[in-house]
Amino acid sequence: MTLFEAIILGIVQGLTEFLPVSSSGHIEIASVILGSQSVPEESLMFTVVVHFATALSTIVVFRKDILEILRGLFQFKWNEEVAFSLKIIISMIPAVIIGLFFEEELEQLFGGKIVFVGSMLLITALLLYLADKAKNTDKSVSNLHAVLVGLAQAFAMLPGISRSGATISASVLLGIDKGRAARFSFLMVLPLIIGKIGKDLLDGSLAYENEQFGSLAVAFIAAFMAGLFACTWMIKLVKQSKLTYFSVYCLIVGLLAIGFGLFT
Repeated sequence: MTLFEAIILGIVQGLTEFLPVSSSGHIEIASVILGSQSVPEESLMFTVVVHFATALSTIVVFRKDILEILRGLFQFKWNEEVAFSLKIIISMIPAVIIGLFFEEELEQLFGGKIVFVGSMLLITALLLYLADKAKNTDKSVSNLHAVLVGLAQAFAMLPGISRSGATISASVLLGIDKGRAARFSFLMVLPLIIGKIGKDLLDGSLAYENEQFGSLAVAFIAAFMAGLFACTWMIKLVKQSKLTYFSVYCLIVGLLAIGFGLFT
């Protein structure tokens, strides 16, 4: 992987991890268009690095919320922070089950299947359009909401389905306040990302060569900086009900991806 490819893919990951346009789908599309044969071979190490970068950017943006949650947890009594943490745990269950028992099936959907990715982007476009038309409320996330949003997150493990788009859309369509929906969507994925990184590090499946350091370093920086920008921007966009723009974008990219896959 060249430094240029690493920067481009890092920026793509950082932006699309938070913007509702599917990071996995765009990584697949970018890899096919760039014609990089090194990306699939190094995908696991690259994925760990850029996901760590986006996780770190989430922590920076939500540092006050995270500190409040930690303070509440260390009070060792039932409070709002403990209740919120329980909802985060509940929301993780569907994705954990899918990841543990259907990992091989999911991996088969990656690797340049650009027509499938394009089709999933069309579904993302529909979800965003419906969510943008929903009326805003003042409802908070309930335990039932956490289960349903968790199912949406599991569905978003498919390449082309935006995780943030699916979870925020599901939350808004369930009647949750848009600001709370964005906050819950971004915080609920943190434990999963950190857990996945830990699993990859512990199982010894990562292959690292000194030649990769430069590419991985610039990819990390690019993903982190792009993540900071995208996370902050996305929170404002959700509150302002401007998801339709991303719906149109996903529709266009999805159709182009399908066309590219069918005719090249």
